[in-house]
Amino acid sequence: MNVQKYFTEENKLQIANAIRVAEMNTSGEIRVHIEKYCKGNVLDRAAYIFEKLEMHKTQLRNGVLFYLAVEDHQFAILGDAGINQKVPENFWETTKELVLSKFKDVNLTEGLTSGILMAGEQLKTHFPYLKEDVNELTDEISFGKN
Repeated sequence: MNVQKYFTEENKLQIANAIRVAEMNTSGEIRVHIEKYCKGNVLDRAAYIFEKLEMHKTQLRNGVLFYLAVEDHQFAILGDAGINQKVPENFWETTKELVLSKFKDVNLTEGLTSGILMAGEQLKTHFPYLKEDVNELTDEISFGKN
């Protein structure tokens, strides 16, 4: 079964819209990558995907990746150097706990959208929207091949 089958077109649109809303007031960039299985350690895999999606190339190093391996029940949030220097020490863990609480109710879409919006608030605080801001990364979900 293709990993995209876990999400309806409406779910995909809801997640992409959450990214757009979260990025509306910030120069920060958010991406979501979903695959069926996690190859290795979840943080190592998220870091690999972060680089593969060229998220480290944003001007202010303020990209955030939400990584989900559906079948393996693996999830990670990875922020780039710029945002990691600014957010409170436990911010990513708190955001992850919020997302996982929604996942436990078997609502992957609501979990991701809640976490995305929470990350957007932090990005807005530390990286406010600039008039000359451009969307450096696509808002569409990235899906793995497995």
